[in-house]
Amino acid sequence: MSTLARARCQAKAHPLAMDAVLAAAVLLCMVAGSFVEPRHRDSVSWALRTPDPLSLLLMTLGAVALVFRRRAPMTVLALTGTLSVVESVTGDPRTPVAMSAVIALYTVASTTDRPTTWRVGLLTMTVLTGAAMAAGPLPWYAQENLGIFAWTGIGATAGDAVRSRRAFVQAIRERAERAERTREEEARRRVAEERLRIARDLHDVVAHHIALVNVQAGVAAHVMDKRPDQAKEALGHVREASRSALNELRATVGLLRQSGDPEAPTEPAPGLDRLDELTGTFRSAGLHIEVARADQGTALPAAVDLAAYRIIQEALTNVQKHAGPRAKAEVSVVRVGPNIEITVLDDGSGENETQDGDGGGHGLLGMRERVTALRGTLTTGPRYGGGFRVHAILPVKNRTPTGEDPV
Repeated sequence: MSTLARARCQAKAHPLAMDAVLAAAVLLCMVAGSFVEPRHRDSVSWALRTPDPLSLLLMTLGAVALVFRRRAPMTVLALTGTLSVVESVTGDPRTPVAMSAVIALYTVASTTDRPTTWRVGLLTMTVLTGAAMAAGPLPWYAQENLGIFAWTGIGATAGDAVRSRRAFVQAIRERAERAERTREEEARRRVAEERLRIARDLHDVVAHHIALVNVQAGVAAHVMDKRPDQAKEALGHVREASRSALNELRATVGLLRQSGDPEAPTEPAPGLDRLDELTGTFRSAGLHIEVARADQGTALPAAVDLAAYRIIQEALTNVQKHAGPRAKAEVSVVRVGPNIEITVLDDGSGENETQDGDGGGHGLLGMRERVTALRGTLTTGPRYGGGFRVHAILPVKNRTPTGEDPV
């Protein structure tokens, strides 16, 4: 830390001591100035003089008052101004008591607002200069009288400039702190969104494949003794579902790797081009599914394609888990104007129709978050006569609020 910076720190830590030092310096300057008298004849010269006791007392009182200039700036200004008026009227020759009033005026200007500085500064200049011109021993046009006017103006102007600079620096500091808080909040928001997105993907992957594994394992256990061939086939489906789950989990967890990690997965995210593969896994688990597509081979943005796939995957998983063993599902993908519409229906048998949105799961919530991120709409609810309906409308040309396609 430099010497200047260390001195500033000490001044902020001990303001009263620093004001006492300033008062002593001002007193020394006033006393030294009181022993010198200018003479104006053929040339400018100086002569020594002895100030009277009243002037020395006024100078001492003015200096002592400056010790408290930070605590009561207006009171100190009024006191030093009064002492200066008394000196202007009685001092002959005059001593520089007005120096204390100039310092006090500077303090007022540096600690108050500009209108107050203007009012107090004009009042001080008028009173001190008017008293010196009207009641002083010197002619009204004397340079000493004009000097009082000039020095009081300088004190007010300097104090106002210091206050303005201090306010400017404070505004810059607050703006920087606010920008830093905004950056931190934005970073936290992005982290929360990324965690939510990864959690949503993990839920979709795990819920789908674990549901299939559960169904196939139940089938295998049921027919193990009487129909071993069918049990073997069911175990094969279990193995295939678990392998798919591991592969998708590896790809999803790979999102947590750094972008420069060479081991990060490069496999594209699933989309509607894998819809037949997806429905095939459910059919192998015993779910009857009918698929109708009228999207005319629309090329979807990656975010929309992934959201459509995950919505169908989660909806069929819910059918498998909740609609009963004899339920049938219908899946439709239709291009309607600027949107792609996804509909999944089931005729739930009523054995276990509680969807995960009502049973404490996160499937319907994850669907809604995906659709909302793409500025689409999602409608879910029971069907009249039994079953459940999931209907999503996704804009084909989608932009997120930040102007970028969500991943």
